[in-house]
Amino acid sequence: MTNTTEKLLPMAHAAQNRCFGCGPANPSGLHLEFLLAEDGSVVCLTTVPDNFEGPPGYVHGGIIATLLDEAMSKAVRARGLVAMTRKLEVEYPRPVPSGAAIRLEGKILSSEGRKHWVQARILNVHGSELAHGKGLFIEVRPRVAALIGADPG
Repeated sequence: MTNTTEKLLPMAHAAQNRCFGCGPANPSGLHLEFLLAEDGSVVCLTTVPDNFEGPPGYVHGGIIATLLDEAMSKAVRARGLVAMTRKLEVEYPRPVPSGAAIRLEGKILSSEGRKHWVQARILNVHGSELAHGKGLFIEVRPRVAALIGADPG
């Protein structure tokens, strides 16, 4: 699932972060931990437990969308920016098994001012793509970020 020559560095986040996707302070969240790749993309190696299932043995479609959204958001965050989802498109070519190791990848495709077009995908241990998405994220201005309690860390 990881290339042995791949260099991945941990991304820092705030300890009091209650984000459903990555927040360590959210007891019912996914607790995703992202790593920064040398090319500026982000990677998360995780296993989604069966309490997030839709059909038995498979991750719920809404959780899959959340995983992709989180990877895209972290790709923007890797540039030191706080942004929120404006548009999200998801495709589900294959079911994502619960309780199995998966790899999330996210990267920025292009940016223009406060707009960031991003893509993400979910891969299984064999490198097959299970789901992918693309989105538009809008950078939150510092004043708004402070009001919503966003921490760029």
